Amino acid sequence: MITIIGVGALGSHVALALRNLKQGLRVIDFDNVEQKNVLAQFHTKMSLRRNKAHALSQTFQGLFGVKVDVVPHKLTNDNKNEVLKGSELLIDCTDNITAREIIKCWAKDNQIPCLHGALSADGTFARIIWDEVFVADAEGNEGEATCIDGEHLPFFMLAASTMAIEAERFLKSGKKHSIQLTPSGTIRLI
Repeated sequence: MITIIGVGALGSHVALALRNLKQGLRVIDFDNVEQKNVLAQFHTKMSLRRNKAHALSQTFQGLFGVKVDVVPHKLTNDNKNEVLKGSELLIDCTDNITAREIIKCWAKDNQIPCLHGALSADGTFARIIWDEVFVADAEGNEGEATCIDGEHLPFFMLAASTMAIEAERFLKSGKKHSIQLTPSGTIRLI
């Protein structure tokens, strides 16, 4: 089972790119789809006011016939063991330091590989970093959204596609590459 935590601007597109994996997908997100999300995330207007994890699962079932396990809750220290168990790979697409720390610690304690991804709010920078070199950081301004409109959608999709490629590379070969992206180029870190 591949577990994606956070299915907003980055995670919803990562899930889209990984939907055909034989391992199956689990998506975790407590948030609801808002109007501002539909231009930059893989969520539809029909999903407005619905939980993002449930909405994504329904969209995948309807469009692709793909079943997705759903956890429509906020990841916390109290529920981390229950919602992350059975994961073969964690993909962290969260946007806050608390969730990032929980994921990093759980992955380390349970020896589960984890790929972390993040987008800058202004659409000028993305990072895709494996757990061994990942340092959790706080969001720029608390509550600052990375998905208010679709202005940066191509870059978000580039970051999500790159993250999906790195996840697939790891699943096939065990190789890990960490990457930084800007709209003008890509830098492989390791």
